[in-house]
Amino acid sequence: MNSELNYSTLVKKTIRLALLEDIGHGDITSSLIVPHSSKAKARVFAKEDLILAGMPFVKEVFAALDPDVREKTFFKEGTALKKGDVIAEISGRARSILAGERVSLNILQRMSGIATLTRTYVEKVSGLPVRIADTRKTAPGLRFMEKYGVRTGGGANHRFGLYDGILIKDNHIKVAGSVRKAIKCAKKAHHLMKIEVEVKNIKELNEALDAGADIVMLDNMSPEDMAKAAGLAKGRVLLEASGNVTLDTVRSIAETGVDIISIGALTHSARAMDISMKITRSKQFP
Repeated sequence: MNSELNYSTLVKKTIRLALLEDIGHGDITSSLIVPHSSKAKARVFAKEDLILAGMPFVKEVFAALDPDVREKTFFKEGTALKKGDVIAEISGRARSILAGERVSLNILQRMSGIATLTRTYVEKVSGLPVRIADTRKTAPGLRFMEKYGVRTGGGANHRFGLYDGILIKDNHIKVAGSVRKAIKCAKKAHHLMKIEVEVKNIKELNEALDAGADIVMLDNMSPEDMAKAAGLAKGRVLLEASGNVTLDTVRSIAETGVDIISIGALTHSARAMDISMKITRSKQFP
């Protein structure tokens, strides 16, 4: 619960920073053109097929701007939408809607893009016992939102940061001197914490197995070596494949017998979906 509260606070702070960045000391154009008393209703709609993700954050944007703005969402998160589908209606003060338009759309477009790309990867490995997972390759300050997008698309989250999981990578091994020495040092942690180690060949895999690793990341290995690794591991550890995974190669990687495939591109290379907001009705009140 404390973790969820911390993430909620982080999201609120991130959104406030985004609004400050966009609005600064005020929306000059709206203050000149839109009467303070004007109220409006706007529709948010998909301009292409997509997987919806991010409406809870859109609500946070308008809550930060104006608690009187109301949002009505027509689809659940994770729903596959078609071009032209109306995602939501936003109603309230016209100035508030205009002030929050770009920040809310930026978030919605990016999170829907991540969810859409993730769903595509997940569908590529349909029927195979493997999980598609993200990495820490996220935009600074947006990690919680982006990992939410991955989950919404049907993927799994890897560790959130350096603080919630032991992952011994190549540079740690270089400093420690060997895979075995690095794992030995990591075993000083609490007995309930699992130890994951990155290896680049079968020799290092055997060293990791002998040293008592719980999870082994196969870094940039060929499908042939991954299959060999799966045979050697024989259920002793979870195997994670990572490195240069694409939509063209993900299924062949999954077929080697690995348990997890982590893909940085889910977050660092997802294309923002095309989503728009249009005011459909406006009325001025005295």
